[in-house]
Amino acid sequence: MVDVMLHLVDRGLLNALMAMSVSEISSAMEESSLRDSRPEADPHSHRDFDVDLEGEVLEIIDGASGLGSGMVLHEAPTDAAAELRLLLAKWCSSVQWRCWDARLFLYVEPMLDQSVTGPDDFLLPEVWEQFSEALSRMDRSSYSESVVLDWMSRREEMGETMEPAEDPMILPTMESHRTLSESLFNVMESLRKSKMQLMVGREFLDAGEWRIGRAKFSDAWRPPN
Repeated sequence: MVDVMLHLVDRGLLNALMAMSVSEISSAMEESSLRDSRPEADPHSHRDFDVDLEGEVLEIIDGASGLGSGMVLHEAPTDAAAELRLLLAKWCSSVQWRCWDARLFLYVEPMLDQSVTGPDDFLLPEVWEQFSEALSRMDRSSYSESVVLDWMSRREEMGETMEPAEDPMILPTMESHRTLSESLFNVMESLRKSKMQLMVGREFLDAGEWRIGRAKFSDAWRPPN
């Protein structure tokens, strides 16, 4: 199983970074001069640390032969540029949420009007739009409780025990589902109340295949012909 990741991204800030040259980005990351520009982090959630992203950005720039120092990032057509754009999108994120893709069949699919055909569906903007709309008609505790009850029902249908004495992982797993579903509710609520854009991807996915808003990264910043 791989992790699916959600970020809430300040698109205006990201567009401004995309207009910078590679050398300007490199200097800013070396000097840590962009830290004050990051969106305010959600105090109840996790996101990538400044120093970690700065290091990853500089590592890509230093190791990529196809990134000229004067090249404007949104015009760069290389794979390294795509990875750099993704890192900068994470820089512009106020929150990151992640979980195993298999768990989204429990957290997201029951709220949709149609069945999910596979994990790739969880990269589709329309899935998250419909999910967010469904959550807008619920409160956090009701949603989280529905997730836990659904999980319990599925276990019982498979003949699995719900007795903690027989399976010591029952209570930790239940608490994990409760915590993750509540934090997912919070992310989607923040999305609806803000001007941030949802960015969706997963581990080992090519940078160009991540989604921001309704566009793939490969389409969001096309190099000139």
